[in-house]
Amino acid sequence: MNLSGTGRPRDRAMRRSSEQRKPGNCHERTRSDRRLSGISVFLLAHNEEGNIQRVVEGFKAELPRLTDDYEIIVVDDGSSDRTGQIADCMAITDRRIRAVHHSFNRGYGAAVISGINAASKPYVILSDGDGQFDPADAVLLAERVSDYDVVVGRRAHRADGLIRQLNGKAWSLLMRLLFGLRITDVDCGFKLFRRDVLSKLELEAKGAMITTELLAKLAGRGARITEVSVHHLPRMAGEQSGNSLRVIARAFKELFTLYWKLRTARRSPHGYGE
Repeated sequence: MNLSGTGRPRDRAMRRSSEQRKPGNCHERTRSDRRLSGISVFLLAHNEEGNIQRVVEGFKAELPRLTDDYEIIVVDDGSSDRTGQIADCMAITDRRIRAVHHSFNRGYGAAVISGINAASKPYVILSDGDGQFDPADAVLLAERVSDYDVVVGRRAHRADGLIRQLNGKAWSLLMRLLFGLRITDVDCGFKLFRRDVLSKLELEAKGAMITTELLAKLAGRGARITEVSVHHLPRMAGEQSGNSLRVIARAFKELFTLYWKLRTARRSPHGYGE
């Protein structure tokens, strides 16, 4: 992959990853803790040819620390670049990797739904395929799943521009006010679920509203939800699309469409951790 011109972000990401693996930190301690019975990771990817192979390789390196049984699913949401081809090539050479393809760009929510439907292991990790989350942080999520049904990542120091950060904070605040979600980073693209809480969950949102719908409906079922801080890395290749006017407009349209359904789903006041 051509990653020329990205020296600084690469250096910062590598230094951060190196720091996380120093002896005595949480990553080292977890190796002796209870291992999970099986993990499905699904990676959401749209035009991520410069990132997806590196992200998959990162999870391949980290998942054996957590489980003996894992699969990595690349959800190619109608990419116009080589993302789908790269995913298919990896799947041919490694039976633990699978590719799910959308024939056109159906949206973030549709990709999440496809990933959930494709996951087969007892625990499911949702992660963006853009490389802005460190696969090594999966252990931070796994450490909490013995006490909770859903562990949501919280970007401690978000590596995005100011406008994107402000939009994210405003959206999370709005979702907390409207639906009583006690989550400070609703749209963080790094989450761990027990597979059974996702069973027969009917999801409708096809855009960015999917994360709010997912958390609100799970909370309404009484799922135990908590947050844990994770690292957020600079994007090394490709372009972000989550802050586009089209994506934002679609999110608000789905908010208006789903508002009363989610308010009804959230009538159960329990199910949260701190």
